[in-house]
Amino acid sequence: MAHESLQDLIIDPAERSRTALAGAVSRFSQAWTVSGCPPDLSAYLPEADADRRAVLVELIKVDLENRWVRHHFPKRLAEYCEQYAELRSGPPPADLVYEEYHALRRGSQPVAGEESTESGGPGPAATEIGRVPAQLDTTEYRSTMVARPSAQVALGAINPGDRVGDFDLLTMIGEGAFARVYLARQRSMQRLVAVKISHNHGTEPETLAQLDHEYIVRIFDQRLIADGELKLLYMQYLPGGTLLDVLTRLRSTPVQARSGQVLLDAIDGVLKDKGEVRPAETAVRARIAAMTWPETVAWLGRRLADALGHAAGRGVLHRDIKPANVLLSADGIPKLADFNVSFSQHIRGTSPLAYFGGSLAYMSPEQLEACHPELPGTAGDLDTRSDIYALAVMLWALLTGRIPFADEDCAGMSETSLGRMLELRRRPIDARFLSEVPCDCPAALRQVLLTCLSPEREHRYGSGSELALQLDLCLDARARDLVYPPENSWRARLSPHYVPILWLIALVADGLAAGYLYGQTVQFGSGLLSGPIRSELFRLTNLFHLIAWPLAVVSWFYICRHLIAVPRGLRKGRRYDEATLARVRSFTLLWGDLDAGFGLVFWTIGAGVFVVLLATVVRLPPRLLVHSVEFVLVCAAFAVSYTFFVQTFYIVRCVYPIYLRYGHTTARDAAHLHALRRRSTVYLGIAASVPLVAVVTGLSYLGQDERARIMDTVLWLCVITGLAFVATYWLFRKLEADLRALERVVEKRSGIEVA
Repeated sequence: MAHESLQDLIIDPAERSRTALAGAVSRFSQAWTVSGCPPDLSAYLPEADADRRAVLVELIKVDLENRWVRHHFPKRLAEYCEQYAELRSGPPPADLVYEEYHALRRGSQPVAGEESTESGGPGPAATEIGRVPAQLDTTEYRSTMVARPSAQVALGAINPGDRVGDFDLLTMIGEGAFARVYLARQRSMQRLVAVKISHNHGTEPETLAQLDHEYIVRIFDQRLIADGELKLLYMQYLPGGTLLDVLTRLRSTPVQARSGQVLLDAIDGVLKDKGEVRPAETAVRARIAAMTWPETVAWLGRRLADALGHAAGRGVLHRDIKPANVLLSADGIPKLADFNVSFSQHIRGTSPLAYFGGSLAYMSPEQLEACHPELPGTAGDLDTRSDIYALAVMLWALLTGRIPFADEDCAGMSETSLGRMLELRRRPIDARFLSEVPCDCPAALRQVLLTCLSPEREHRYGSGSELALQLDLCLDARARDLVYPPENSWRARLSPHYVPILWLIALVADGLAAGYLYGQTVQFGSGLLSGPIRSELFRLTNLFHLIAWPLAVVSWFYICRHLIAVPRGLRKGRRYDEATLARVRSFTLLWGDLDAGFGLVFWTIGAGVFVVLLATVVRLPPRLLVHSVEFVLVCAAFAVSYTFFVQTFYIVRCVYPIYLRYGHTTARDAAHLHALRRRSTVYLGIAASVPLVAVVTGLSYLGQDERARIMDTVLWLCVITGLAFVATYWLFRKLEADLRALERVVEKRSGIEVA
């Protein structure tokens, strides 16, 4: 139950602060109306440090409007800054500068820098305090007041059962300090809709109107009511509650009993409380019920990341990702909602500094810094990676039952505690929170969330679409285990040592083939060669190997230099451009072919040298020279075909998937994977033919006595290659399944239609 109390603390403070702010503004405005003179602003400030500065800023906005627009009691922003310690550190808030500028303009006061106001102070442009920041458009006034008193009165007068224009308000389904959400019946369209009635500030309707996505709540239209003090926004009705309801259900469910059914039970519980009928079984609900809980979290996250990618592509930042702002359909489909503090680059007159807020517990380090009055970061510094961080915090809370930070009970209640929150988020996730990750959580999902929660935003995914692809990968069991192998698996242990392992595979295969060839030569030549000739033959053969092997090693390292360097660099945190990554991905899939071709070239050269030695030193007849060449090439086929499968299997299992954690794949990557599958079939045919070719070659061009002399070794070769083919066929089937899994990943990333 400790988790529950902590979760309540991290969700409620923001709403409590907004309520306190609304109450203070309402009382202060009423005092202005009653007296017609400036009330003592300090008397309306709360004692709580966290709320004090925010309330002060809003009260000054009300004071400026009354002093300059409705009455005539001039007071400059510089005077407020001198009077209140909360405003002395650093420049004044940009929204206050903006409100002062427009209060003077609306009050018909001079604004030029060379003119003076009636209070004797300089005009707004004359001092540093009076300069409106470039982020705020001064050509069209948009009030930045969070709480307008008259709007609060109008909002409080609306209740369930009322008719507001075309809407019959049936029941309240959500309430905040400045907004209420109702289930309503729209008379003209004869349909149920969700109606949000709120203070007429912010650009939520205009922002949502830019977004048309299956995982973002769909807006129908907005209307102004109560003489423009309130705005009515009506949108699609989603009866399944929010992810906050799911989180509540999760905390009361034992860890071992958590599965996708928790999501469905939470939705059904909300429907029951509303008196609605549980929906019929659908394919989506059946799929969710069959998922593990980590897979369910990945499934939800993948859709919300896609929504963030869509929003960011249209210049929109949400800035308040949390469980209460994700609505659910009856089938469990999540939809991102509540863009009340969002920012859109494409709405005229808006600024990232206006209506800036959010829920502290889910904020990224850079967003917390923007909230801290003594730190240099601002809301204008944020980008989509801040939303990605918040989404990851929410997904972690869904995965484990709580956020991954040890925030104290008074988190965000003062500048000191806000600094403490920022300090915690600038560190890697603590080990005790990592230990709370469920045992059945795929390593892929754990790593994806930790990447999103990186303190440095440069290390997070660059877009919601990129994160969606990674979460999609978490839902494909075979593919995710390839790209993110479990920590203690052989793939994870062998993956960093690819150079010595690939060399070992090549050396073992070539060594076995060369050893067999050596034994065959010794047995065949035992009755034909004298001691001195045999010694001379072996001396010259060894000399060839001493020259050929170093040359092969140097050539191989030169050809594969990028393939050796890039994976090591990625593990060390180096960044590579997309062209380099694409080139190395392609080259990696050709490694087995390159090694096979490389080996075949040296075996062919070796066969030529061997035949020359046999012709000059031993002086064998032509038929035996032809037999020797054929047998050397059979050994080469043995080494090349089996080396290809072992190396390619290792490459596909341990090396190539590394690249899928970085960069973007294209249709060419899918084509390369498909081509490798086709080539594998060709190599399988070569491997299958080796035993038969070995028998035919081993006995061709030989007399009866010569055949009898090597019959045993030929039969042993058939047995060995036959067993090797069985193993190779097993590898082939595994390799084909792995390649198909990687193709699915690449096809989804490349936007290719998957059959």
